[in-house]
This record gives sequence, structure tokens and C-alpha cells, in this order.
Amino acid sequence: MKVFLTRRIPQEGMKILSTGGVCEVSLWDSDEPVPRAELLKGVQGAHGLLCLLSDKIDAEVLDAAGPNLKVISTLSVGYDHLALDEIKKRGIRVGYTPDVLTDATAELTVALLLATARRLPEGVEEVKNGGWSSWKPLWLCGYGLSGSTVGVIGLGRIVPFGVKRLLYSGRTAKAYAAEVNGEFVPMDTLVSESDFIVVSCSLTPETQGLCDKAFFSKMKNTAVFVNSSRGAVVNQEDLYEALTSGQIAAAGLDVTTPEPLPTNHPLLTLKNCVVLPHIGSATYSTRGIMAALSANNLLGGLQGKDMPSELTF
Repeated sequence: MKVFLTRRIPQEGMKILSTGGVCEVSLWDSDEPVPRAELLKGVQGAHGLLCLLSDKIDAEVLDAAGPNLKVISTLSVGYDHLALDEIKKRGIRVGYTPDVLTDATAELTVALLLATARRLPEGVEEVKNGGWSSWKPLWLCGYGLSGSTVGVIGLGRIVPFGVKRLLYSGRTAKAYAAEVNGEFVPMDTLVSESDFIVVSCSLTPETQGLCDKAFFSKMKNTAVFVNSSRGAVVNQEDLYEALTSGQIAAAGLDVTTPEPLPTNHPLLTLKNCVVLPHIGSATYSTRGIMAALSANNLLGGLQGKDMPSELTF
């Protein structure tokens, strides 16, 4: 059976596909995204497709693939790049990679929160450009986590750091929140009472543009905002305004709209905004595990067997 991979993936995944004896692999042999024309050509006649978050899999791609396509395996936890209605209509199974990147993303989120709150990029820049002179009591002062209230939109895991209160909002209360003394509160309460707000929810029609002017206007002006979910959850023009007007203290983003963010984007001119290039799950071990899971999802779908992590929709 023919499978098409839209990108070079870690060896852990390639090895599973090449030694499985189930499929013949063709791939876009690059670290850069597959051009649309090459994607449409590559999927022709494919029984399986292994794609990434940057690949828009819509009706045009499914039509190009044709009726052979049985399974789509995405090397991601997010699936907003997949036209699920079209995929469901055609009876195609979908595999994804939840849970395996939770720890790596949680670590990166806390690192981004600390880097933003304690102004680390600014500090590094001052060392490099000669701005570091004598010790000054208030120079490069930021905000500490100890004794603070942290609000999480889309509760996953968080490292405590002496946090006094952990608030969270979402569709429902989570049983595991008790482990970290999490308080389930209305969104308005979370936004107005938190010293740090961490966004880690999925991108859905309800969360699209959730963090807008009204949202930022309810935050404390000493509060730090961190987004490690999806760029489209945030209205970036409203965030820029909130940061420049002093409505909020600082922001740290691992995700943006678009990605990559243009180098002349206004957010990149701000000292109180730290932007990372979507590296939440970027540890060697995590990416290797994601690749292996994607490969096993693909093989399971091709053979009509159970997939280790199948998306139900």
C-alpha cells in the first residue's frame, strides 16, 4: 500500500514504516513544508497520509488522493488543519499524538512564563549591548510566581513554584485538578483575579479570538499573559494595544498567527513581549515518540486494525 509523508520525520517513525512490510513510503524529503502542488501530486492514489500541522488537508487534497485513502495520521496533538467533516464523510480514519507531548509542552510553557515575567530576553540583550552598568535596585525588575494567583484556560499540568492559588476555566471541572488544588471558576473571575494567565486550550469555534480587547481589559495591569495553545485564540492587534497601553504587564507567545510571524510584525518591536517559534514539544525524545506514534497510527489504519491513538469525531 502506498503512503505519502509530507515531511522528513524523526528516524523512530521512519524505521517503523520501512520495516513493517506493510507499505511503500514516498515522502517530501525536506525539513521545510511541502508546497501545495507537491502535496496534491504526492497524495495521488495513496492509501495512507502522514501529515503535519502546517499541511492543510481539505477536500481538494482528499479528492487528489482518491478513493484509496483509508487513514490520515497527523504528527500533532492539534487537528484544526484537517477538514474533519470531509474526512468523516469519506470514512477515513484519523490518528493523532495527544498526551505524549504534555510534559514537554508544560515545561516550555513554564519556561516561557518565567522568561517573560522575569524579563530574561531583555536581560540577555542588555549584557550584549553594554546596557549592564552598576547594580540598580529596580533595574529589570519583573514579577515572581511565589504567592501569586495563576489562571489556566484549558487545564493540563503546571509546576507549582509556590503558587498560592491555581484557577482554571473550561467546559467542565476536571477531577485531576484536585491534585494541584485547582479551583474551577468562571472565565471572568479567572481573568480578573490572576497574576499570570496561561492559555493551553484547543482551538475551536468557541475559543477562536477568545483573548481580545474585552479579555485584556479585565486583566490586572501587573498581569502576565502566556499562550502555548494556538495563535488564533488571541487577537494579536488587541494584545499589541494592551501591551503598549500598559493594560497588561507582559506577554509570552509560543504560537502566533501566522506562523512564522513576519519579522516586521509590531509585537516583535516590544520589550515586554517574548515570542518563541512554536517549540512547545521540541525535545528530541518527545519528537521521536510523536514520530513513532504517528507511524503506528498509520500502520494500524492501513491494516484495518486498532490505532494506538485514534481521533473520534
